[in-house]
Amino acid sequence: MRVSKRATSAIALSAAAALVASGCSSGDSDGDAAATKDGAIVIHGVQPENPLVPSNTTETGGGKIIDWMWTGLVEYPNDGGAPRNALAESIDTKDSKVFTIKIKKGTKFHDGTEVKAKNFVDAWNWAAYSPNGAQNGSFFSDIEGFDKTYTEDPDGADGPQKAPEPSAKTLSGLKVIDEQTFEVTLAAPTAVFPTKLGYSAFMPLPDKFFTMKPEEFGKNPIGNGPVKFVSWQDNVLIKLTRFDDYNLRDKMKIKDVDVKLYQDETAAYADLLANNLDFMEVVPTSALAGDKWKADLGERGINTVTPSTAFIAFPIYDKRFQNPKLRRAVSLSINRQEISDKIFFGTRKPADSWANPLTPGAKPGNCTACKFDPTTAKQLLTEAGGFTGEMVFYYNADSSHKDWMDAVAQQVKTNLGIEARAEGIPTFAVFRQNINAHKMTGPYRAAWQQDYPDVENWVNPLYVKGGSSNDGLYSNPQVDTLAKQASAAPSLEASHEAFAKAVEVVDQDVPSIPIYFYGQQSGHSEKIKKLELNNVGELDITSVEL
Repeated sequence: MRVSKRATSAIALSAAAALVASGCSSGDSDGDAAATKDGAIVIHGVQPENPLVPSNTTETGGGKIIDWMWTGLVEYPNDGGAPRNALAESIDTKDSKVFTIKIKKGTKFHDGTEVKAKNFVDAWNWAAYSPNGAQNGSFFSDIEGFDKTYTEDPDGADGPQKAPEPSAKTLSGLKVIDEQTFEVTLAAPTAVFPTKLGYSAFMPLPDKFFTMKPEEFGKNPIGNGPVKFVSWQDNVLIKLTRFDDYNLRDKMKIKDVDVKLYQDETAAYADLLANNLDFMEVVPTSALAGDKWKADLGERGINTVTPSTAFIAFPIYDKRFQNPKLRRAVSLSINRQEISDKIFFGTRKPADSWANPLTPGAKPGNCTACKFDPTTAKQLLTEAGGFTGEMVFYYNADSSHKDWMDAVAQQVKTNLGIEARAEGIPTFAVFRQNINAHKMTGPYRAAWQQDYPDVENWVNPLYVKGGSSNDGLYSNPQVDTLAKQASAAPSLEASHEAFAKAVEVVDQDVPSIPIYFYGQQSGHSEKIKKLELNNVGELDITSVEL
């Protein structure tokens, strides 16, 4: 499961109100125009897991940077409004199966070449061809011909067998019409397809990408968004600067953005308080007690909610975690309200549903495994045959997760009698590398920050076999069938009802454990006079004024 998944999605949040309360409203600016034009900011970040290729980035460290460096066909307004065209001039369909997409003429990549229809078609074909290993490859499964370009390893990455060679290198459902137009034919009508197109997996790639090794491109990436890449010093700093030839609506007001890659949130928070860091998306848990962060930051503090959920994920490829009764027992032994109250001081809400309730189509309260019921938990553990040995709960130690992960482990130990403890892995990048290599030996911290505003995004990537973020390798043919039917429903309403049936099966299998819904406490420096958050709580760098 994607740890703090990255995205920009369209959900009605309280972000706008929070910004007004913080003194960074969207009204008249008192910023200095000259200082803004030539200004620079420093933003808190973490080392990306992989080189920066949009269809191979599934986590927040690299994902935020890709969101800033690229512009897609559609965008999701900060105010939670419906998706709107960005690079697309028009997206037309008569049947939700065949889409004609026309892009705006005259937009450029950062290398000066023009963005054309073929740059989308070539990028999507590259991602959908499974030998290329793009982590987001499954996002193209709606498109006709995906079953010919994408094959799965029959016995996993560590098994002796290899995935069969695909019978096709390109998707039959993609066709370039002219320099500004391409046609997409889906395998079945999919009402949510246009909504997906703002997610980074669907970004265009310049011609140069296809002449290089992906990892070489990703270390010196070329996007088409409002900022361009300057340099990357591993675990230290990623430098970005304004792309002056950018000609779409969200142009940069400031010039330079430095993303400082921290290994310790406490150090980052100290820099924020000292005005040496200009934006921190999430303050440390240690600053929440007694509303310390409010006293520390005053009007520089921002309080909002986001369509994001914290989970504990299971490595189902480990035989010890393959019994759903064991997984349900662990989930029922966790007192989510206590964690919310004692660790997060009420700034997080106990999770009671599989999809965050801020998401269109999400049904609240549908996680029966989220109840606190230690008596039933003990009974299920017995029926599962118990658990032998130590159950270690893993988390990345470069963010504020120790306290709540320790609490989860202690509750499991107290309520189930299992020898449980939590253990930190030093960096987010190494943590994600272990997850993607399927080397986790115990349950681990995960989170889901939706890619686009629909409940489909909380099912297909996470719980369908081969899903881009189905990191624990959960598989249930019934879920796969129900999700496929839901994806092909004739309307969003019908799709949402059908996905609810798939979620009912997921709820019985408990492939992961929803723990809490995110609230977000952010902070900015005195230098920033105006800013906006996007609808998943990330900084909209194009809004910043100094």
